[in-house]
Amino acid sequence: MNNREQWGTRAGFILAAVGSAVGLGNIWRFPYVAYENGGGAFFLPYLFALLTAGIPLLIMEFTLGHKYRGSAPLAYARLNRKSEWIGWWQVAISFVIATYYAVIIAWAISYTYFAVGQQWGTDTAGFLFGEYLQLSVDPGQTGSLVPGVFIPLILVWIIALGVLFKGVKRGIEVANRIFIPTLVVVFLIIVIRALTLEGASVGLNAFFKPNWETIMDGKVWVAAYGQIFFSLSIAFAIMITYSSYLPKKSDINNNAFIAGFSNSSFELLAGIGVFAAIGFMATSTGVGVDEIAGAGVGFAFVVFPEIINTFPGMNGLFGVLFFGSLVLAGLSSLISIVQTYIAALQDKFGISRTKAVAFGGGLSALISILFATQGGLFFLDAVDYFINSFGVAFAGLVSVVVVSWFLKQLTPLQKHANDISDIRTGTWWKVCLGVITPIVLGYMMFDNIKKNLTENYEGYATSFIIPWGWMVAIGVIVVGIIFSMISWKPGMLEEEQTEANKEVGQ
Repeated sequence: MNNREQWGTRAGFILAAVGSAVGLGNIWRFPYVAYENGGGAFFLPYLFALLTAGIPLLIMEFTLGHKYRGSAPLAYARLNRKSEWIGWWQVAISFVIATYYAVIIAWAISYTYFAVGQQWGTDTAGFLFGEYLQLSVDPGQTGSLVPGVFIPLILVWIIALGVLFKGVKRGIEVANRIFIPTLVVVFLIIVIRALTLEGASVGLNAFFKPNWETIMDGKVWVAAYGQIFFSLSIAFAIMITYSSYLPKKSDINNNAFIAGFSNSSFELLAGIGVFAAIGFMATSTGVGVDEIAGAGVGFAFVVFPEIINTFPGMNGLFGVLFFGSLVLAGLSSLISIVQTYIAALQDKFGISRTKAVAFGGGLSALISILFATQGGLFFLDAVDYFINSFGVAFAGLVSVVVVSWFLKQLTPLQKHANDISDIRTGTWWKVCLGVITPIVLGYMMFDNIKKNLTENYEGYATSFIIPWGWMVAIGVIVVGIIFSMISWKPGMLEEEQTEANKEVGQ
């Protein structure tokens, strides 16, 4: 344990945690989710979800990593040998996400270049799916490699793996000290520019105007919990791994509040910038905000280029800043995702960081080439939906239920966190994790399973959805179980756990 890497400073850890949480979804998903679920009224269930699920889960994962000084598999194994598979399940989820997440960052790099002179033309949808992605095959077919995606994808992996080769303090911490402040400054410029556009108030009114009737709709509350859950990098091993590099004197509870509110603040900033720009386009084209607002890949790479086209001036600069911000947000998240399985390989097999990065990072880079083919978008769409809906959400539900209900570890974890934190949690923390979070996540899982058993996602053929949707979601569980069957080095679990407990005088 004494040889385990550590963050150089507390600020370095917080920036890394925020960098992991602030990703592509903050920019292209949150604004639309808020708009669709009551506008200003949505912020009430959103804040409630942050305080009853987001921050409590962050505290739990920070504590697991800090107390047991290991990657997710090692932390869960030290918690209880029978729960190790949960850690490997989460690591496997991260591995899958990394393979396609890198490709989306590659698109953003390409579009940063295309923004100069608006090379996407007037038919932005035709450009994305036709000229750029060359989407000319049926779902399930790969077609040929798309050079416009493959070349920036190589750059993405060079940057990400280059940072990871350097380690936690000299690599990840240094990178996030550059990426996150730069991202905030760049997005502030975007927001200020968007707010000066004619019609910006129309978009902001649509974004903030509260529809209080939605407060009584259960689906709105589920949407709030879903947004918090997916935007905080919870349940795919990241926060456990990052907190394992904290020094023994670390204010875990306060760190969780800072990371949680920092992430939400950026989401709010993104919503202001995005809807100010949408309001401008709605005003200039004479259409309603509802006809422009959207979420996901289509919004970022189809609608936003249209918005940029209509700008009164400095179109290229605004485009470069917007897509550049996607690149920065994506890279900081990708680095954290890949670090989870690098750390797991180091802990389990006792190999060096260099070997772990070369093998783990190299393998995910090779697999990511699948998503850089002509049929890559279909594979990406299916894998992303199922790994998030039935991977991340389900893993979060299982981890909370196992820790709180079966292992009954909330009290010792709470004691560990409170002993080293200025802010102390009380009964509310246990109620949130033991009751509220399982109920909400359980409902989300039930609703998702029922929906996807009655109809295929996006109308895809069953022959495509089974291998690239259901089997991926099931496969990560199987991988988790298989890896948990591999033995640890003699004495690894017991000795390290005893040493970890000594740090807080237990």
